[in-house]
Amino acid sequence: MKSLTAEQPEAAAVPELIAATEQAMPHQAHALARARAFAEPFIAGETLDTGENTLAHADAVAAILKSMGGSEAMQAASYLVYACPHLNKPQEVIAKAFGEHYAALALETNKLVRIQEQTREAEDAGQLVDDAKVQTEKVRKMLLAFSRDLRVVMLRLASRLQTLRWHAARKTVAPPSVAREALSVFAPLANRLGIWQLKWEMEDLAFRFLEPDTYRKVAGLLDEKRAEREEYVEQLRSRLQEELKVQGVQASVFGRPKHIYSIVKKMRGKSLDFDQVFDIRALRVIVPEVKDCYAALSWVHQQFTPIVEEFDDYIARPKPNGYQSLHTIVRDKAGRPIEIQIRTQAMHDHAEHGVAAHWAYKEAGTKGYAGVSASGEYDAKIAVLRQLLAWERDLAGSGEGLFEDRIYVLTPDAAIVELPQGATPVDFAYSVHTGLGHRCRGARVDGAMVPLNTPLQNGQTVEITVAKEGGPSRDWLNADLGFLASNRAKAKVRAWFNEQIRHETIARGREAVEKLLQREGKTAVKLEDLASQLGFKSADDLFAVVGKDEYSLRHIEALLRPAVVPLPQDEFLLLKKPRHADRTPKGGVLVVGIDSLMTQLAKCCKPAPPDAISGFVTRGKGVSVHRHDCSNFRELAARSAERVIEVEWGAPPAEGAAVYPVDVAVEAADRQGLLRDISEVFAKEKMNVIGVQTQSLRGTAWMTFTVEIADSGRLNKVLHLVAEVQGVRRAKRR
Repeated sequence: MKSLTAEQPEAAAVPELIAATEQAMPHQAHALARARAFAEPFIAGETLDTGENTLAHADAVAAILKSMGGSEAMQAASYLVYACPHLNKPQEVIAKAFGEHYAALALETNKLVRIQEQTREAEDAGQLVDDAKVQTEKVRKMLLAFSRDLRVVMLRLASRLQTLRWHAARKTVAPPSVAREALSVFAPLANRLGIWQLKWEMEDLAFRFLEPDTYRKVAGLLDEKRAEREEYVEQLRSRLQEELKVQGVQASVFGRPKHIYSIVKKMRGKSLDFDQVFDIRALRVIVPEVKDCYAALSWVHQQFTPIVEEFDDYIARPKPNGYQSLHTIVRDKAGRPIEIQIRTQAMHDHAEHGVAAHWAYKEAGTKGYAGVSASGEYDAKIAVLRQLLAWERDLAGSGEGLFEDRIYVLTPDAAIVELPQGATPVDFAYSVHTGLGHRCRGARVDGAMVPLNTPLQNGQTVEITVAKEGGPSRDWLNADLGFLASNRAKAKVRAWFNEQIRHETIARGREAVEKLLQREGKTAVKLEDLASQLGFKSADDLFAVVGKDEYSLRHIEALLRPAVVPLPQDEFLLLKKPRHADRTPKGGVLVVGIDSLMTQLAKCCKPAPPDAISGFVTRGKGVSVHRHDCSNFRELAARSAERVIEVEWGAPPAEGAAVYPVDVAVEAADRQGLLRDISEVFAKEKMNVIGVQTQSLRGTAWMTFTVEIADSGRLNKVLHLVAEVQGVRRAKRR
């Protein structure tokens, strides 16, 4: 708002204004006239940011609220809201003149006005970093969080509609942020609350400002044959109503007005041309009983050609939100499409005013329209809000708050932060950024310094003062002191202290390990290499377990001073035995440089030619041959690198190709005959299955087949064939 003119009263004149209004009429009587008389001296010469006179705007808002069935308190608040900024103590002053209920309503609405202004200013300045859809949903939820009774939201809806009307009447363009907010926040909210006429008008006006060319184009298409279309629809309406009456069905038939934004959404949502939008010609039939719905449908389908794929029976199969109706689209003899909805009066009342509220179909229904989706708990609370709206006229004051478990506050850049009820500035800081929370040392709320354990309220702007370094206080975890309400923030504080303990533990462990290395004269050993040889991912992991006394230093001593273990006599002889070119070791594996060393294929990875392999010298069992990618081998090599030996595949034995056992793991949807079908694949590919293990749980089967192969390369083809068996999700070599 712009500043007061010289003729407007200062705050010091407020007591006289109160006295005058109270003297003129009894307390609480004629509240609407009294509110206007109270606010007029403040706002009569004032203009809004749009350029509209503030008093004229308030008059128009009050008229809109009256047409919507709003109570006198709501209408009176449309004036008191704009008087608030001119009062030193608005709560006290308005409460004294009109009562606590009026004061709460005016202040809550004024607070919401200021928040929306800040958000729009930040959007126009490009300051908001939140994703646009996320920010829009937060604004929508914040609107509802402010509505201790729905009058706050109703006042804002009416005010925004008036702003759009004012621009349209003067043929000026509304600011894009105002139009976008109307389209993405206010119109869907009006839709959810069942205020259809307001929703449609707001959508059309906002769309007119945001996309003027498209608006004019569609408006032109509608106007081209408006008279002809309206005459046709009226003839059809009259005929349908009379024919149903003859059939014994007392029906009320209405033409359904079409709105430009609704048509554009449907064209875009289904990629249709204007002529393909079926419900440009649309009727709604209201009948007394369910049987009459089907009787009317039968007559319609006899007289016209139905488009079968466009028929929906939401009476037999109601939508999840309870919406019921018959939807059909038919063509007349000229091929023109007509959309007809048929429902009982009870179904119509529910669709127009109940929880189902048409919005689910128009915004995010199964038909695939673009729009606002909704979910679970949020929608359940919307249902309660809708019932409160029906009771609004009976409410004299603010009702119980909805969304009592959440609050919405602002950063200095007007980004909205959602917090649990009872959240403090510390919760706010952690919600914005973990680092901000750790270094939080003070807070300003609406510009005033407050203790860090002060509970925040809806709509407040919070600014955090931080230290250059440091961490949280242990007092923050003391529930009795009330510094934290958010479980997420509490977890971050605990994690910080746990990390500090870990640092201390690592420091102790490092000191112990380094002292040991000094005693052993091994200071040149790299700590990361030492940790890796002991089986740890990093040196810090080693230090952590040593620091907690969970890992004995004797393990490190054993690695630094390995015991000399003599090989058994037979292994010693094998190593010394000369190489013979005409002999291939058992298993088809050659140890490089030693052709007759005893070897065995590792059971953990079951290598087979031409897998890349390595050997590991065991104690008493010769060389164990592993695949290079075997996790067990990598662990053994990390612990005892000196025992790794180079090996390679030898020539196959003269009597025929050698075969090697390998394991194949299969995951599949369990069914009868699954084991047989997979086994047949192996049989057709001439692979011998020597073992099968199966396990089934909750409809999923896990199978391990042990098959003999001569060449692991051919196994890939077989795995591909197994994967094509019905129900198999994956097949791979273990």
